[in-house]
Amino acid sequence: MRICGVGDNVVDRYPQRGLMYPGGNALNVAVHAARLGADAGYLGVTGTDEAGAHIRAALAAEGVRTDRARTAEGPNAYATVHLDADGNRTFGECDETVSVFAPDAADLAWLAGFDLLHTGDCSRLEAHLPALAAACPVSFDFSDRPWSYAAPLLPHVHGAVFSRPDAGDAEAAALAERIRQAGPRLAVVTRGAGGALVSYEGTVHHQRVVPVAATDTLGAGDSFIAALLVSLWQGSPLADAAARAARYAAGVCTRPGAFGHPLALPGSPARS
Repeated sequence: MRICGVGDNVVDRYPQRGLMYPGGNALNVAVHAARLGADAGYLGVTGTDEAGAHIRAALAAEGVRTDRARTAEGPNAYATVHLDADGNRTFGECDETVSVFAPDAADLAWLAGFDLLHTGDCSRLEAHLPALAAACPVSFDFSDRPWSYAAPLLPHVHGAVFSRPDAGDAEAAALAERIRQAGPRLAVVTRGAGGALVSYEGTVHHQRVVPVAATDTLGAGDSFIAALLVSLWQGSPLADAAARAARYAAGVCTRPGAFGHPLALPGSPARS
């Protein structure tokens, strides 16, 4: 499978640990897909500071293609992450800095060589979604955005991911059906500890979470999506693909950061 993450990247800053890690929805999906055997790429903009250099080094170490990625003068985008005693994360101060960009004709021609691209609401590419979809089928993470945000975008999307941690089974099923009727072949409703409801080409599956002693839940959803997409593309039945994705995401929750690669925060005494 050839998959490209398009859009956001950040360094996730952990002030409690004095560390930062590469992250961002589009970048995380690309890296986890590469770890799962996909031919993965990333298209986005990093900064010229130490954080940006660290992200580029992590992508190279993970074997993610960056032919069309660029660097812009200025600090890299960042997000501040706070963890509670159970490893659940909340976000503090964030700044997009140089990461927002408009794909050009050369980008679109490059993306046409992939089977699927993944982006989401944090990437600020809504206006470019029709052009992206014309180049390559799109997986889109809508996070907790309302239907009014999603409705005009869904006709351009192959796979849609929504976060609804408080949704019951009936509500999640109704949302997945509404998504399917809007056009996507794949609809995913993640529900935190309630697992995920996945609808793919008319088949619906309720996937439970895999119990684990979590140290950091950052990246759990992104890794679940990466594993699900890769498994489905490899021809796995929906239930098998979702189960594999749940196991993979559970493993990610036992390690710090979205996919590792720590770097000391400037001026902070780093600790793991």
